[in-house]
Amino acid sequence: MQLASPPWARLILRLLISSVALSTPLWAAAGTGLATLPGREGDEPVTIFYPTQNTDQAVEWGPFTLQLAPGAAPQPGNGRLVVFSHGSGGAPWVHTDIARRLTAAGFVVAMPLHRGDNYKDTSTPGPQSWRRRPSEVSRAIDAVSMSPVFSAILQLDKVGVVGQSAGGHTALSLAGGVWSPARFLSHCLKHLDEDFNACVGTYTRLTGGWLDPIKKASARGVLRQRFDDPEPVQAHDPRIAVAVAGVPASADFDLESLRNPRIPVGLVTAGRDIWLTPRWHGEAVAAACASCERLAHLPEAGHSIMLSPPPPLHLLDDTSRHLLADPEGFDRSVLQAMDQHIIDFLSRHLLPLAGAQR
Repeated sequence: MQLASPPWARLILRLLISSVALSTPLWAAAGTGLATLPGREGDEPVTIFYPTQNTDQAVEWGPFTLQLAPGAAPQPGNGRLVVFSHGSGGAPWVHTDIARRLTAAGFVVAMPLHRGDNYKDTSTPGPQSWRRRPSEVSRAIDAVSMSPVFSAILQLDKVGVVGQSAGGHTALSLAGGVWSPARFLSHCLKHLDEDFNACVGTYTRLTGGWLDPIKKASARGVLRQRFDDPEPVQAHDPRIAVAVAGVPASADFDLESLRNPRIPVGLVTAGRDIWLTPRWHGEAVAAACASCERLAHLPEAGHSIMLSPPPPLHLLDDTSRHLLADPEGFDRSVLQAMDQHIIDFLSRHLLPLAGAQR
């Protein structure tokens, strides 16, 4: 025999059901869709990750096995777009994990491939690419706005940008930071020994051997030839309302321009970054920027904390492998919490309800 519940018990049950319903978004998606949009003005296609009701499946993509739903119908999410700017020589696939977490939170994620500084074309990294990157982010937003499918489920008046390494430089530029090639040159001439790979990239590295003086002399000569332009560089897109800079390349910024950025800025830093020496990059920005919010600092992490899944090291050249390998003993399980801090920060500044609950 089933006993009847007392009225107060039924009331509590209804309240519990209501609270669960309110805490579960109506747009809750089953998986992450994958699509590409044509680039604007000759840009490479833009990779789009988005919420979908289709369930993810294992997809072989180059050396990666990714859980995605390519070509699935988009599910309306929270109505906001986040543009992700990859690092030097980067690709969308090494940011799939954070993209999936962002789509689970309702965001659509657009990843442009930066010309001359991506996994297919590494011809013009550094300041040459840094000049172009903010415009490429803006044109990625334009590409989304031109898509009938995605423009129908998004409001593009407030967009977030997240960047890693050279992409972190992009994020800081779009937040109002001012830099110049001449500042980059000045930094490298003063601190080449201590910040060699920030200045030279993956072309070579110092090993303590007899070739090191030759490498440094060659680097100084190339830097003087290519990066003596003192003209300040700045960027602005009024649609970008919040920025996250992860392990950013930033030694070439006028730090005064970053003391009070025009939009909220979140920082992610790593204590054992050997590609971008922290004291002249992420830590310098953190010290200068009074309003920046440190979303995560991982003291035992290296430069690759925002690469997840990481690139297979056996496919990289010796210098890239050295710079991107996780420090011995680093536990990658902490990256999910880091990603959640980034998502919470973006949500607070892009979603009205989340902002009201701060």
